[in-house]
Amino acid sequence: MMINITSKQMDITPAIRSHIEERFAKLEKWQTQLINPHVVLSKEPKEFVADATLNTPNGTLVATAKHDDMYVAVNELISKLERQLNKVQHKAEARRANGSVKDIIPAES
Repeated sequence: MMINITSKQMDITPAIRSHIEERFAKLEKWQTQLINPHVVLSKEPKEFVADATLNTPNGTLVATAKHDDMYVAVNELISKLERQLNKVQHKAEARRANGSVKDIIPAES
């Protein structure tokens, strides 16, 4: 999978790139096509911000994470994307009711 990684006010080292690629490999267990994943890392005065945009056949997923440590911010970002993928994958199963209220047969007295 080809991941577009961009940064603002910092350099992308091979260690950062490999960490992001390892974490995105974790998303492959959902067995869905990840189209054009894009990660933006930026450094603010007191924290790092990791933003990701990820297209799937079911829609677009967007997540943002902030933390003092950049690696922790990336881990939080991946966990947010994983929750969104889980929700999208199981959306059809998450029906709260099997039928409408009109279909219920009243009990005979």
